[in-house]
Amino acid sequence: MEAMMHACSRLRTRLFTFLLASQFQHIGTGSRIVPPFRYAQLHQISLGDYVIIHAGGWITAVSDPDYKGVKLSVGSHTGIGMGATIAAAKQVVIGENVLLARNVYIADHSHAFKDITIPISRQGIDNIKPVSIGRHTWLGQNAVVLPGVSIGQHCVIGANSVVNRSIPDFSIAVGAPARVVKAYNPGTGQWEKAS
Repeated sequence: MEAMMHACSRLRTRLFTFLLASQFQHIGTGSRIVPPFRYAQLHQISLGDYVIIHAGGWITAVSDPDYKGVKLSVGSHTGIGMGATIAAAKQVVIGENVLLARNVYIADHSHAFKDITIPISRQGIDNIKPVSIGRHTWLGQNAVVLPGVSIGQHCVIGANSVVNRSIPDFSIAVGAPARVVKAYNPGTGQWEKAS
């Protein structure tokens, strides 16, 4: 019975992915999207090979009639955890072999709020700055990546961290705001406490 349920679940995912595939700018071989899944502007989103977006994910490119290119690019063999949200107004680039745990939030923009005479929900977005996440990086559960941040390759971002500034390659960062607590030292071949 369990094997049959698993087979049905896999078939459902394959069918769902097939039905959405033509809407993406590009979707690579073996990529899968597990329903339920929320999305907008898939024509401005590119997925590499063997990307998996787990159930409850929400990925979106913010509508802009003057721009037709890719706003969100996800590298091959990347896993996007359940409930993750990724929103791109201009550019979000996620490298290859990146792991995003549950409920990770990544955005290259913020909600505008400056005019106190207009509800925030009607002010649109601002603070639009590109975001990049290097290959082989892991973002822990509930991590938040804010506009303008570049996270290097082979980094670990701890659970519940808020990344509001760039993190160099081969770093472990934790906290809100996130700060580097360890870095890889190629001379010793060890992860060492940051000074």
